[in-house]
Amino acid sequence: MEKRVAFNERWLPYLLVSPQILITLVFFFWPSGQAIWQSVLLEDAFGGNSRFVFLDNFTHLLSDKDYYASARLTLVFSALVASVGLGVSLLLAVMADRIIRGATAYKAFLVWPYAVAPAVAGVLWGFLFNPSVGIVAWSLAAIGIEFNYVINGNQALALVVIAAVWNQVSYNFLFFLAGLQAIPKSLIEAAAIDGAGPGRRFWDIVFPLLSPTGFFLLVVNIIYAFFGTFGVVDSLTKGGPAKATEILVFKVYNDGFRGQDLGGSAAQSVILMIVVIALTVVQFRFIERRVHY
Repeated sequence: MEKRVAFNERWLPYLLVSPQILITLVFFFWPSGQAIWQSVLLEDAFGGNSRFVFLDNFTHLLSDKDYYASARLTLVFSALVASVGLGVSLLLAVMADRIIRGATAYKAFLVWPYAVAPAVAGVLWGFLFNPSVGIVAWSLAAIGIEFNYVINGNQALALVVIAAVWNQVSYNFLFFLAGLQAIPKSLIEAAAIDGAGPGRRFWDIVFPLLSPTGFFLLVVNIIYAFFGTFGVVDSLTKGGPAKATEILVFKVYNDGFRGQDLGGSAAQSVILMIVVIALTVVQFRFIERRVHY
């Protein structure tokens, strides 16, 4: 017999969900509506004069080669952050699930990076790899590797990816560890009795049962790579050198607040929002089919 929760007052369910609805309206729908309206306007730097230009901002944006370069960079950057972050987090979670001695301290140290703000994470990694005073850059130079992310675009992109992954790895680790601990040990023990090795047990039992957690984290990490890494880029490279790390979310800020192109910046934010929504829909429409609940 299925049990259902019944409310004595008809207004009580609406009262309970009203705070979340209010937050969604104020912090998502209202700013999104403002961005859509501003994207069809041509405004001066102070917002005093504005003129309705319809789709001119989008037309100019879609004919800009720098915008397409930033879009390609964002796709590569997001793929690297999501794949490397999920892979490292899963490895750490598997190791933490097996540790017996010092497990509490091991897990606590892995959780700490999540408490660090993205901007602070960018400053920390920038200091470590600073070509003048950074201890990691100095160590690399001692073995003959010159690392200078200030003038080398590929090195700057690699460092931004490392900082972004490090900042997100704790979040992924917590979910993977919870998913691993929820898997019945009897299934793994039965597979071991049948002669399956550690690798076979992981790919045939553990990994499929972790697929709901992995799918959720894939969606979260892609959204994080598109939006949440702004602080890392801004504090570490500011989109440089030569726009080598100017991902779309930073380009929105750079063109809008530095270039004072408010209409063009709003058009970029609208396109970015549509792209992220489309990617999320595609993931739920096609990738979720391979997820076993």
